[in-house]
Amino acid sequence: MDLSADVVEPLAETFHLLGEANRLRLVLACLEGSENVHTLAERAGISASLASHHLRLLRASRILRPERRGREVRYALADEHVRALVENMVVHLGEDTGDDTGRPAR
Repeated sequence: MDLSADVVEPLAETFHLLGEANRLRLVLACLEGSENVHTLAERAGISASLASHHLRLLRASRILRPERRGREVRYALADEHVRALVENMVVHLGEDTGDDTGRPAR
């Protein structure tokens, strides 16, 4: 696997974006399908203006993509790679670690 700065830097930036809880909530809300800003904000428990700010960042990093439906803009996962990444991490964190704590490994 190529570990050059051309690969590592954008990858680190993408994981950094997903490391912010509100942005991750917005991405998780898109797992079920495309949604408008107000619905996503409600699901994430944040204001529509804050959601719009985070959605701009997620769109610029190609994690989400806008879908225009008439005058409404809805946001969806950019592609199946993003879906697989997020779903695999959810499954990974839910796996039994085999220790006595019952908590996922960190």
